[in-house]
Order: sequence, then C-alpha cells, then structure tokens
Amino acid sequence: MPTNLIKSNIMKRIFIIDWCLIPLFLSTAFTGLELHIAGHGSNHEFWHIWALAHTIASVLFTAFVTIHVKIHLGWYKSLFQNGLGRKSHVTAAVSLVSIILALTGYALLGVNGGGSGLGMWHYRIGLSALVLFSGHIIKRLPVLRKRIKDKRA
Repeated sequence: MPTNLIKSNIMKRIFIIDWCLIPLFLSTAFTGLELHIAGHGSNHEFWHIWALAHTIASVLFTAFVTIHVKIHLGWYKSLFQNGLGRKSHVTAAVSLVSIILALTGYALLGVNGGGSGLGMWHYRIGLSALVLFSGHIIKRLPVLRKRIKDKRA
C-alpha cells in the first residue's frame, strides 16, 4: 500500500474522530449540568433519566477520547521521554483532567444516590473541564475547518 494512501486513511480517521468528539463533549457537558440541576429537585425519576443520559454520553465520549489518544500516542510518548518542554500545556492539562474526571465518574457508578461528596467533586472537576476542553477545541477549530475545505477542493 502506498505511503500517501496510508497517510490519507490515517488523516481521514483523525478527522472523523476529532469532529465526533465535539458533539460528544457537548452532550456529556449538557447532560452533566442537567443531572446536577435535577439533583436539586424532588423528582428522582427525572434525576435518573439525566443520570442515564449522562452515563451513555460519557461512555461514548470516553470511547472516542481513547481512540483520539491512541491516534496521538506519539505525542504522549515524547511527553514522557522528553518532558513537556514546548508541548501544549493546555493539552497536557486536558489529558490530566480527563483522567481524573473519568475515574471519579466511573467511581460514581458504585455510589448509591446523587449528591455524594464524590459526586460534587466530579461536578466541580467537570465545570473546570468544560472551560479547559472548550479552549482546547476552540484552539483547534481553524485546523478542523481547514480540513473540511481541503476535502471539498
């Protein structure tokens, strides 16, 4: 298989994964906020629906993030070999916050009921992730848009 065809297939996969991450991120953030709001109400069924929606969105988001990280594994390998140096501090922070957020989120699957201390930590970390991830996405939007234009040409 020619090298440029392999590179083209890899770029197409990165393009699809990157664009899928945006709506998955938005749905995970939205359902998380709605879950928190529902936790202040008295309707447990309403809370449960948002908890289920948030769990589904989060699992899908985690799956796509895992693929995204696998595609960019070289960046992480060089990070561990050479240190942060000139690498993006925001990307490193996004990675660290993602791990913490995922771990606290999956730990919540074993906690009975909303409003737990761990749930509040997950919520607070989620709010900071919302800001951090938004910056990560906004910084990369010009590249993602350029790829769309390149595909049309």
